[in-house]
Amino acid sequence: MTVPVLTLVEFADRPVPSAQAPLLVLGPSLGTSVTSLWSGMARRLAGDVRVLGWDLPGHGASAPTGDPFTVAELAQGVLAAVDRYRAAAGTDIERPFFYAGCSIGGCVGQQLLFDAPDRLRAIALLGTAARVGEPGPWAERARLVAAAGTPTQVVGSAQRWFAPGFIERDAVTTTELLHDLQDADRFSYARACEALAAFDTRADLAAATVPVLAVVGAHDVATPPESAADLAEATGGRLVVVQDAGHLVPAEAPQQVARLLDEHFGTQPSHDSQDPHASHGPHASHGPHASHDPRGARA
Repeated sequence: MTVPVLTLVEFADRPVPSAQAPLLVLGPSLGTSVTSLWSGMARRLAGDVRVLGWDLPGHGASAPTGDPFTVAELAQGVLAAVDRYRAAAGTDIERPFFYAGCSIGGCVGQQLLFDAPDRLRAIALLGTAARVGEPGPWAERARLVAAAGTPTQVVGSAQRWFAPGFIERDAVTTTELLHDLQDADRFSYARACEALAAFDTRADLAAATVPVLAVVGAHDVATPPESAADLAEATGGRLVVVQDAGHLVPAEAPQQVARLLDEHFGTQPSHDSQDPHASHGPHASHGPHASHDPRGARA
């Protein structure tokens, strides 16, 4: 196993942060670039924060790899990338940062909760779970993609990633995300599937000491709302179910997610008004179209 070298991208299409602005690091979903997944949300953040994202090996800006890696090694790669960025900028490497990750990016966030809690100020886990699918289907997907490429996953991902009607409402975003998937390096994608097959934090979540926000789409079939509820309950965190979203909630509901992150990270004052498209709290509504198939590799 090896620690992958991950590339950071800066979300510059937003107000220039102050010199004192905290750092927010965003993590991608399997098959997407962090830019396509998070750009709409990053533009809508109201807080004074510097926003960076990291890409999986062979996705977006990160170089491909054929070497195996674990989610824990991805987390080490994220820390190393942040350290390189801060060293180049001449800023304090050890200063804690905010983190938000979706899907496998949320799995990496969970790993950071245990491996480097002192490096985190607060964390948001979106469209993720302590256990994502089961090892067998992930291994099958890894073998298929390594042999035949990521285009084999486009149709299934289009069905799993988005809430009903979203593809028709926002063809630009969905096209960008599905092109990311088609263009991803097949061997790197397969290695990420293997990492997810081995990932399981269910026995560790109670040890979390960092403030946690869990966000999930009501239509998420990859990591259903009940999985996010378990994650929030185990970490003592807050659960928000976004009613009109599926698995890629940062791309589907960027305004709502931006508001939630601003509030959770304390980069702007919290508001008492309720979002009509979201349900809040540890017993939030799961939405009428949420479903759970515990057997499949669904991300």
